[in-house]
Amino acid sequence: MDWLIDLIPLDYTDSVVLIGAVILGVAAGVLGAFAVLRQRSLVGDALSHATLPGVCVAFIATGAKDAATLAVGAAVAGLILLIERTGRIRPDAAIGVVLTGFFSLGIVLLTFLANFNNSSQAGLDTYLFGQAAGLLEQDLFVMGLLCLASLLFVAVAFRPLKAALFDLEFAGSIGLPVRLLELAMTAMLVVAIVIGVRTVGAILMVAMLVVPTVTARQLTGRLWTLLIVSGFVGAAVGSTGALLSNAAELPTGPVIVLVGFAVAVTAVLLAPGRGVVWRAGRVLRDRRRAANEGVLIDLEIALHSGAPPTQEELVTLSGRSTATVRRALRDLDRAGALVRDGDRVHLSESGAAAVHALLARRELWSAWLEHGWRLEIPDAREPDPRDLRATLGDDLTEELIAISGGAGDE
Repeated sequence: MDWLIDLIPLDYTDSVVLIGAVILGVAAGVLGAFAVLRQRSLVGDALSHATLPGVCVAFIATGAKDAATLAVGAAVAGLILLIERTGRIRPDAAIGVVLTGFFSLGIVLLTFLANFNNSSQAGLDTYLFGQAAGLLEQDLFVMGLLCLASLLFVAVAFRPLKAALFDLEFAGSIGLPVRLLELAMTAMLVVAIVIGVRTVGAILMVAMLVVPTVTARQLTGRLWTLLIVSGFVGAAVGSTGALLSNAAELPTGPVIVLVGFAVAVTAVLLAPGRGVVWRAGRVLRDRRRAANEGVLIDLEIALHSGAPPTQEELVTLSGRSTATVRRALRDLDRAGALVRDGDRVHLSESGAAAVHALLARRELWSAWLEHGWRLEIPDAREPDPRDLRATLGDDLTEELIAISGGAGDE
């Protein structure tokens, strides 16, 4: 690790903290994704709280505080799987039992060790709230080894893990060892917690398991890509939090979690295609397009009924608000669909073509709603009301038109 520490233009302690935060972010991002996607995020919370008594028991049994020994003790948190698998306790109840029971046991053991006047126990309480500044080079070695081993396992067992992650019954039906795969996913979660609990603490560790996946899920829908993005997001959050905490002289763990929280909220709000703001904008655009199309049809009806209407007459005819009609006419005018003669409105050639195409699409959609069940479609398709022909294809569209007696014939 010396060569890696020397590459970072920071002092020794800050370099160790930065590397540890990056390892934590990568491991928690990739391994935590399996818990989040299985909707078992709270299992990670229970496991992280349960590491505390494991650390204390390992110290009592060995008297050592080296990273490897305490990591083995922390892994006792995997007992939640055994409790949950008994079938006598519901999974949510098992999580509650383990979270509260094991965490309480950990606090009792910490207090016992502190009152025992054993000077070598100093520092065990850092597993509660985290103390990244206390990381040593040997800690980084253990963390890096665990992270590398778990990532290699994910890469090798990706296909069976993917099958078990999304459909346990299917995975079992094709002969995969479902229970073993579930055990492996829980073990990976334990590994991620063991890697990070020293940095952010048992209380905040669940945030590092959830935040990278929540962020990555807003950006991609493919599992392999999600794991990669989640790992990068975790590394970025960890390194940014470590650097900010160093600059502001604040606790590293809470700062890392706050940075992750900000990143996750930003992704949920602004992610392209899935973000709240993005979707809200798309809904508004769809509503505006629908209003414009409605006004265009109203104008076509008015032109067939008599003289070209004014804006006020169009408001009366359509029953829409003045603001809606004014905005729609402005949009249509910009699109070149209108010709104005004083205060009266005509359709241009492109506007007339647009309204005829719109009416044809509506007639075709009505035909689909009424007669679509009669078509022999070879696969499952999601019909698009705005372009049903593109959804069905020319052959099925022509068959639908023939069945409906020419509805929507273009």
